[in-house]
Formats: sequence, C-alpha cells, structure tokens
Amino acid sequence: MKISFELDAEFREDQGKGASRRLRHLGKVPAILYGGKRDARSLTVDHTKLAQLMDNERFYSTILALKVGSSQQAAVLKDVQRHPYKNRIVHVDFQRVLEDEKIKMQVPLHFKGGAESKGVKEQGGVLSHVRNDVEVVCLPKDLPEFVEVDVSGLAINEVIKLSGLTLPAGVELVELLAGRDGPVASIHMPRVEEEEAPAVEEAAAAAAAPGAAPAAGAPAAAGAAPAAAAPAADAKGGKDAKKGDAKK
Repeated sequence: MKISFELDAEFREDQGKGASRRLRHLGKVPAILYGGKRDARSLTVDHTKLAQLMDNERFYSTILALKVGSSQQAAVLKDVQRHPYKNRIVHVDFQRVLEDEKIKMQVPLHFKGGAESKGVKEQGGVLSHVRNDVEVVCLPKDLPEFVEVDVSGLAINEVIKLSGLTLPAGVELVELLAGRDGPVASIHMPRVEEEEAPAVEEAAAAAAAPGAAPAAGAPAAAGAAPAAAAPAADAKGGKDAKKGDAKK
C-alpha cells in the first residue's frame, strides 16, 4: 500500500484528564490507535509536527505511517478534537490499516469545468457545490486521494448526483450502498432580491386609501374646512340672537 506521510509517536501508560493535561503543557497531543483486530493503544504525538501535517488536505484521506521506536504501523486519521477557541489540537484518533481489510474514509471532492459549463457560461447560472466530500469504502491499495467531479457538461437546473460520479476501480460510495443518492452539485438561476418600497411611498399609498385617517402632523388637504369652525360660528350666532331679543 502507498504511504504518504510519516509521524513519530510514543506509547503512553498514564491515563486520565490530569495526565492528558500535563502532556499538552509539554507540547504533546494524546492519541489512540485502534482497529486491525488488535487491542487499542494509547499514544502521544508532537503537536507542532502534527499541526504541520494537518495543513495538507491529503493528510486526512491518505495512509500514513505511525513510527513508534523501530516499529511502524500503517494507519489513517479518523477523528480530530480541537480546542474550542485556541489554535490547538486536543486529541486525535488513528485506525490501523491492514492490506486485506476494507476501510471507510472521507475523501474530498475536486470540482472542474465550472466556468466552462453551459449553465454558467451561456445561460448565466450559478454553480452550487452541495457537498465537498464523500465517504468511500475500499481496500487500502485502492484508496483515492480525492474524487474528481466534472461539471463542464452541466446546464441550468441540472444536478449531478452521487450515482453520476466516476470512481476508481474497487471504490464504492457508502451512501449509495445504503440506497441514498444525494445531490453533489447543481446550476441554478441567480436569486434576485426584491427591493423594498420606500417608506414615503408606503405612507402616500396609505393616505390615498378611502377613509384613511391622516398621519399625525400631516397638513390638511386643500379646501377642507377645520372641523372646529362650525361650532365656533354657532356659538357666535347664539350670542347675536340673545342681543336681538334683549333689544326687543
């Protein structure tokens, strides 16, 4: 099988949170190695070296060699625990790899042909990556570093599903084996956001509605007589009438 990376490790006997905390203070990362029809073993690896390897995308989907003293074990990275806000790796899990035993791995998707696709170049659509990786199952010798997705032939409103991916010989998709054929990529029309009407136009429309009350502070319409004018006139007329009666 092809070994892509090497990582030095040490066996550790101390267990518990206190022991793990002391290791982290020393620049070490607690780890565990399991699988391969053997008992699990606790390890420690150097934090700086591990962080450097993790900057490479291939480290997550290829086989590496864990070197403990003079012995070497083929393994794959299965899980990483990171500090919630510090740039620090807290714990890692490795799985032993045997040449005759199939393994399951998350493999990244590499998309090509997006800019040249009919849906984007000719029809003005937008390419969407629904997912960025897939889980495969295969023998270690057949493990691909990535799966290529060619979207150059995709038109607008078309979708590439898992069943449409081209896989290397001996490689199967876990989701397809379980009967799930989900989308991988699609091209759709860009969404146009509707502009909200200005507040002034809304106010004008409300004022123009029949029976609508004028807004507070709004000027009275032209030609409209003040409502209080009539009572004032009546009051004046009443006073004049009383004066006339008195003269009589």
